[in-house]
Amino acid sequence: MLNRIDLLKMKETKEKITMLTAYDYPSAKLAEQAGIDMILVGDSLGMVVLGYNSTIQVTVEDMIHHGKAVQRGASNTFIVVDMPFMSYHISMEESMKNAQRIFQETGAQAIKLEGASKDNLDLIKRLSEAGVPVIAHLGLTPQSVNVLGGYKVQGKDADAAAKLLYEAKEVSTHGAIALVLECVPKELAELITEAINIPTIGIGAGAHCDGQVLVYHDIVNYGVDRLPKFVNKYGDFNSHGQQAIETYIRDVKESIFPGDKHSFFIKDKNILPEN
Repeated sequence: MLNRIDLLKMKETKEKITMLTAYDYPSAKLAEQAGIDMILVGDSLGMVVLGYNSTIQVTVEDMIHHGKAVQRGASNTFIVVDMPFMSYHISMEESMKNAQRIFQETGAQAIKLEGASKDNLDLIKRLSEAGVPVIAHLGLTPQSVNVLGGYKVQGKDADAAAKLLYEAKEVSTHGAIALVLECVPKELAELITEAINIPTIGIGAGAHCDGQVLVYHDIVNYGVDRLPKFVNKYGDFNSHGQQAIETYIRDVKESIFPGDKHSFFIKDKNILPEN
């Protein structure tokens, strides 16, 4: 299993870091078997697993429930669990308690939180000092999508780019072990990656980040209707899965399934009761 030092060495040696989301035991198990470096139990589970229209409805209990399942499926992989909406915005005491619960009850190796407000920076510092590794998240931060005006690329003008660079430096100096950059211009992501001493993990941020993260359901095309521009589809479960279910329905309707090879038999027919 990777640790913080391994991640820093990968940045230094320019070995790309691979991260994939997972939300349950089978997806985590498959990701680990494939050799993924890190697994993110993202609050994106709200949309891709629970059917919400955003991450806003996801709770601490949801994250713990799914985080525990992922840990059981990938116990030898570095697992990161998101702190969900409003779980770290009310007070420092409540934020610390929620972080403690998520970290302890899921068995994760790190937690992730969005934004670089003063309170968030203080929280990153407090958690790091308490022994809880934190991964920061800047750029398009889905929990703030209503404030940002939708799912849009961030840092496209000079002021916004300067702000993102400043915030990246701040989360790094406050103790974050890595930084997710979402939906920022490729050139800005490269500048940030070179400017800070912790790994950057991009999603829609170009090839110059130290690593990449994508959503499991997106790369295998599982239950999604359309893919963002930054996603590359590596499989097509929607087609293959639907085809498998349609074939099952046909086989049952036409009495093809179950066949004898799927059935059990009595060796002594005399034990059967009479009609």
